[in-house]
Amino acid sequence: MPALIPNQFVINSHPYTESLIRWYSAAKRDLPWRQTRDPYIVWVSEIILQQTRVEQGLPYFHRFIAAFPTLHHLANAREDRVLSVWQGLGYYSRARNMQAAAKQVVTDFGGIFPKNYADILRLKGVGPYTAAAIASICFDEPRPVVDGNVFRAASRLFGIRADIMKVGSRNAFVQALELVIDPKQPGTFNQAMMELGSAICQPTPKCIECPVQAFCFAFEKQETANLPVKGKKLKVKERHIHYLVLSDGARVLMHKRETKDIWRGLYDFPTIESAEVESLWREKSVHISNTYIHLLSHQKLHVTFYRVVVNGADLKEFARTYRAKSYSIKQILTLPKPILVANYIADVFVSDRHVEDLIK
Repeated sequence: MPALIPNQFVINSHPYTESLIRWYSAAKRDLPWRQTRDPYIVWVSEIILQQTRVEQGLPYFHRFIAAFPTLHHLANAREDRVLSVWQGLGYYSRARNMQAAAKQVVTDFGGIFPKNYADILRLKGVGPYTAAAIASICFDEPRPVVDGNVFRAASRLFGIRADIMKVGSRNAFVQALELVIDPKQPGTFNQAMMELGSAICQPTPKCIECPVQAFCFAFEKQETANLPVKGKKLKVKERHIHYLVLSDGARVLMHKRETKDIWRGLYDFPTIESAEVESLWREKSVHISNTYIHLLSHQKLHVTFYRVVVNGADLKEFARTYRAKSYSIKQILTLPKPILVANYIADVFVSDRHVEDLIK
């Protein structure tokens, strides 16, 4: 097999597994999704935590479950409502996929969350990691999970030199973990591995505190700095986005993004995307309101907001040009928006004393 497994590891039952689970039982954080085996709750937590640290994701988890306490509530909700509750978490395709999967459970599984890895993997937006997490935690199926934290911890423990940036490397980690996962409590083992990577086996590891230091290949060989092997990241794309905040003093234009791009399904202002657009706006009625740099995983956005004051007739013409609609400030506060736009509205538009009367 491609993974290098130190001789001290044997299949399934071993002091390593026992030490890891014993440490986890004593040191684990008290998190709401660890207090249940409800697959819906576990699923929501796993999707939120895919691109979000626990500390950041916890309030969003509570908010999401409060809004959609069951899978059926999520399946029957309006998409705008789902995106609005998700607002601030980013990667909005996760929320859309979750609702699509909830509807899929209703239509394909009679409203009962599927109970095995293969069926869970059929759900929209669910990949091998999430399916393994749910299947092991909720249904005791011995499927190893491999996320960023597990990649790091397992590469050091087992001496795996496969490049974690390559999709094909995952199999090496899965095969290694299959040798040590506890078949009687696979969910606990998986959560312990994730916790180990998060709390101890960090990019700069806390080897002195590690409960499984005695079994670690990298610690023994003094190679913790060399593992995991991580190739080059994808090149970050730079984009220049110019938002036209068109208003007649009472209403503002916004449109819903429909194209397969960032923020699809969310509402923002009419947009021009160009690195040279600044030279087009010299009118006295136009001024630059705010500028930001917004970082996404593979994109760096240079964003400028322009306040453009027009009369009512021109606002209607702009609405046709940009396929937008006019909303009161009170209305736009309820629309699901990219966090960048939401912050702009909260920081600038709502605080503008000229429109305070519009939000009463």
